[in-house]
Amino acid sequence: MVSQAPPLRPGLASLALRARLYALIRSFFAARAVLEVETPIMSAAGNTDPNIESFQVRFSGHVDAGARERWLRTSPEYPLKRLLAEGVGDCYELGRVFRNGEAGGRHNPEFTMLEWYRVGWDHRKLMEETVGLVEAAMALVGQRVEVVVESYRQLFLDELGIDPMHDSEAKLREPLAPFNIDPQGLHRDDWLDLLITHLLQPGFPSDRITVIHDYPASQCALARIRPGEPPMAERFELYLGKYELANGYHELNDANEQRARFERDNAVRSARGIQEVPVDQRLLAVLDAMPDCAGVALGVERLLMCMAGTDAIADVLAYPFAEA
Repeated sequence: MVSQAPPLRPGLASLALRARLYALIRSFFAARAVLEVETPIMSAAGNTDPNIESFQVRFSGHVDAGARERWLRTSPEYPLKRLLAEGVGDCYELGRVFRNGEAGGRHNPEFTMLEWYRVGWDHRKLMEETVGLVEAAMALVGQRVEVVVESYRQLFLDELGIDPMHDSEAKLREPLAPFNIDPQGLHRDDWLDLLITHLLQPGFPSDRITVIHDYPASQCALARIRPGEPPMAERFELYLGKYELANGYHELNDANEQRARFERDNAVRSARGIQEVPVDQRLLAVLDAMPDCAGVALGVERLLMCMAGTDAIADVLAYPFAEA
């Protein structure tokens, strides 16, 4: 009788799936003449987003080499935009990023992000390409998914009977009453986010890509705001089942407006009693020269989890944070 080798643990078995996905990604963009680039992981500037915490490191070499205090990137966004401003054209980066405090069943402090930019595109056109990439990834494991595209406002109206642009904060809070959420320090956008994470997102079918576009202007992040009544942030989020996979923007290229947004972020950080983060002055110096473009970031582990049919991020990592 021939003995059989024991099955590989999920993290080890997933390495082959990850390699196949990377090959698909590179083939996908090569066919579209999108250049693969590599940018620094450590920066003298950080991410000001109040909801994201960065890792800090200290350089011990000669002071003339540059700033001693460095931040591990939470995404490659800022250097990629600097490259765009210099004329690199359509580009993408596939690499590791780091977020402090985010560890658990579905989060790892270091993970892989795919981020790409398309010159002359808006967020609506980039949505279609992002859907195409995710469909191709799922096809690698023999799965087909349906696609639903809906505006942020219409989604709330259809599923919750709430107008997220105009209804009062009190009305936003009503459906969340069963969750007994402490309202201390929460504002309108926080309640809108909670409606998505607690009521909408869990109900998205596992075999469906859901794309939500055109967000409230107050959730603009690094996206352009389209004038109108109400004004809209030209951004989208893509979900596969209940997992948020990608976040994309019709990118802002107004340095003064971007500086003001960074400063507002740091004011929020200060009000929350958390450390302010150095603003990326090199990005601001060239942002006005960045061409009209759209960009999107996609979480590779989240996509691998969907491909592998698992809810545990450890199943798609060689070694999770606790074992690293």
